[in-house]
Amino acid sequence: AAPDEGAINADVVKNVNSSVKVLMELANGPTTPDADAILYEKGVHVIPDFLCNAGGVTVSYYEMVQNMYMHYWTLEDVYAKLDNAMTAAYHNVYDASQKYKINMRQAAYVVAVSRVVEGMKARGWA
Repeated sequence: AAPDEGAINADVVKNVNSSVKVLMELANGPTTPDADAILYEKGVHVIPDFLCNAGGVTVSYYEMVQNMYMHYWTLEDVYAKLDNAMTAAYHNVYDASQKYKINMRQAAYVVAVSRVVEGMKARGWA
């Protein structure tokens, strides 16, 4: 991954070796849309930044829940919960990418928007 937004651009990925199979975006917005499309065409499995980075937000949520209920989870419990959440999130996005034949970033957006729509329907807003 790259430290700067947009650092992985079309010029960079044109030179990506064919042995590269997976790219995990650990920075925020490191890959440009053009580069994302080229990587997809090359068969590189790009795990988007907002999926890779979701662990921190998830653990912050766990911290909030523990504080709200004045309940303590062990570090092992937190890791287990995080592993389950991140694994489920990855598989949901991967399954959507396969179902709709789209890249992982597009699939992550599909999953996210679908969840918002479900929430709106559950509240009678849609």
